[in-house]
Amino acid sequence: MFKLFFGYLLLSQLVGNPFLALIILLVVLYFLDRRYVGIFPSVTKPLRRRRQISKLRTTIMQNPNDVTAKFDLARLLTERKRYSESKELLTAIVDRYETSAEYWVELGYANLKLGLLSEGESQMLKGLEINRRAQYGQPYLRLAETFRHTDHDKALYYVSQFQEIQTSSSEAYYLAGSMYKALGRGEDAKRAFAESLAIYRSLPKYKKRQERGWALRSYFAKLR
Repeated sequence: MFKLFFGYLLLSQLVGNPFLALIILLVVLYFLDRRYVGIFPSVTKPLRRRRQISKLRTTIMQNPNDVTAKFDLARLLTERKRYSESKELLTAIVDRYETSAEYWVELGYANLKLGLLSEGESQMLKGLEINRRAQYGQPYLRLAETFRHTDHDKALYYVSQFQEIQTSSSEAYYLAGSMYKALGRGEDAKRAFAESLAIYRSLPKYKKRQERGWALRSYFAKLR
């Protein structure tokens, strides 16, 4: 922190404007984070997503039978929290994706966010029955999040299912720890954060770049 403050003071003297120096420093920190850590969100991702959505809409207008484009569009709309529109698209192509795990967990998640808990849970479990590792187990965390206020036992069960799939991921244990913390299981949360850090230390160098941000999150979460 001292080095950062010293760098700011030096930069202020160089540019002659403390406010401009702060902006430059924040920009540099952002690019360093995106290159080496990955804690800050991407500022370009929303723009890329909007372009993709526009392109897919054009594709569907030109070819209404392009079910792949409809599925891809539905997933992007879910990311933008436009769940009703996503569900409408997914429901229209069910006959082409009856045996797709990805399809059922996407449709189930849209229904969960629309408040249709029983229907959404059933659909997500159907997808996970087809492929338990669909979306790297992420649907289990989404189910845990859905029920963390209404059914603690069910939420904890889904967290445990997620951990069974993601046994060597700092991200997985950070997310599990966050869920345990939300459920009031403080000691379990600390153990999960500690395991996240232990896994990170054991990873080969090429994997550490991918997991570094989650390890840092776990480190700070463990301190709190």
